[in-house]
Amino acid sequence: MTRRLTVLLAVMGAVAVGNLYWAQPLLGVIAANLHISTGRAGLLVSATQIGYAVGILLIVPLGDFLNRRRLIPVLLLCSTVALLACALAPTFGTLVGAIGLLGVTTVAGQVAIPLTGDLADDATRGRVLGTVLAGFLTGTLVSRTISGLVAQAAGWRAIFAAAAVATLILAALAYRSIPELPARPGLPYPALLASVGTVIRRHRAVRWSLLLSAMQFAVFLMFWTSLTFLLSAPPFAYPVIVIGLFGLAGLVGVVAAQRAGALHDRGWSLPAIGVEWALALLSVVLLALAQHSVPLLIIGVLLLHAAVLPLNVLISTRLFAVVPEARSRVNTALVFINFIAGAIGSAAVSPLWSAGGWRAVTLTEIVLCVLGLVVWAIGRRGPLVEPIPAP
Repeated sequence: MTRRLTVLLAVMGAVAVGNLYWAQPLLGVIAANLHISTGRAGLLVSATQIGYAVGILLIVPLGDFLNRRRLIPVLLLCSTVALLACALAPTFGTLVGAIGLLGVTTVAGQVAIPLTGDLADDATRGRVLGTVLAGFLTGTLVSRTISGLVAQAAGWRAIFAAAAVATLILAALAYRSIPELPARPGLPYPALLASVGTVIRRHRAVRWSLLLSAMQFAVFLMFWTSLTFLLSAPPFAYPVIVIGLFGLAGLVGVVAAQRAGALHDRGWSLPAIGVEWALALLSVVLLALAQHSVPLLIIGVLLLHAAVLPLNVLISTRLFAVVPEARSRVNTALVFINFIAGAIGSAAVSPLWSAGGWRAVTLTEIVLCVLGLVVWAIGRRGPLVEPIPAP
C-alpha cells in the first residue's frame, strides 16, 4: 500500500461520494431549466439515494471475491456514462433515470475502502484507512459547495460534465495502480448476499460497532437537517449558499479523522471511541444553547465534526480487524445501516421541529449521545468486544 495509491483511493472516494450530492444545491436551478416544480425536482435526491442503497447491497459484497483491479475501474466507467447522461439529459425523466444509475455505480468508493484494509499491513492499517476515509469525508463536506460554485459560473450541467471527466481519469489511474490480489474461493451470488447477515450474527463485536455507528450517523444527519431549518428562518434567513459554507467548518473534523486511524494502530481505538462520544455529547449541548448565536453555533459544528468523523474511522478500522476475510460484506452492513439510521434521523427532524423547534431536535441528539456512551461503556466492560489481532 504505497502513499501514491493511498492518495489515489482517497481522491477516488471524495469524487465518488460527491456524485451523491452534486444535485442537492441545484434543485431550484434544474427545476427552472426543465420547467418543473422544485418539489418534483426533489425526486433527484431520492433517486440518487435509492440507487446508492441498491448498489451497496448488490455490488459492494462482490469485493470479497471479484478482482477489484477490474471491478473498481468498471464501476468508475459506468459512473462516467451516468454523469454524461445527467449532463446531456433533455428531459426530467431522463435525468431521474441517469442520476439513479449514478447512485448505483458510485459505490466504487465503497469497494475501495475494504480494499484499503486488505492492502495495508497490520501496523499501519488504521493510519491508511484514516487517510482514505478522510477523502470520503472531504467529498461529503465540500461537494455541495463546489457544485453551487460551478453551476453559478457555467450552469448546472457543467458540474456533471466536469465530474465525468474526473471520474474517467480516476478509472484509468485505478486500473494502472491497483495491484492484483490472490483470488478467494467464491460463493453463489445469493449465498454471498445472505452471508452479509451471517457475518453480523456471528460476531458480537460487529453488532456492537454497527449500533454505535448507526447512532452517531443519526445524530449527524439530524443536526444537518435541522441546521437548514434554523438558518433558513428568521432571525438568520441565510441563503442556501451561506448555509452550505457551514459545512466547511467540518474540515477540522476531517483532519481529526485522518489522525484517528493512528490511535487504532497503537491499540487505543476502544478508549478513543468513548472519548469521541463524550465530545459529541459536549458539542450537542453547546448546539442546544446556540439557537441565537452564530459564534457558539460554529464552535458546536467544529466539535461535532471533530467527534463524529473520527468515530467513523475508529469504528471502521475495528470492524475490518474483527472480520478480515469479509471486509467488503461488513462494509456493506456498515454503510447500509448508517444509511437507514441517517434516513430515520433526518425524517424525525420535521415532527420534532413542529413539536419544539431547535430545542426538541437538540434534546433528542443529547439523548442519542448519552445512549451512545452507555452502549460503549457496556460493550467495553462486557463480552461484546472481541480481541483485535495485535500488529
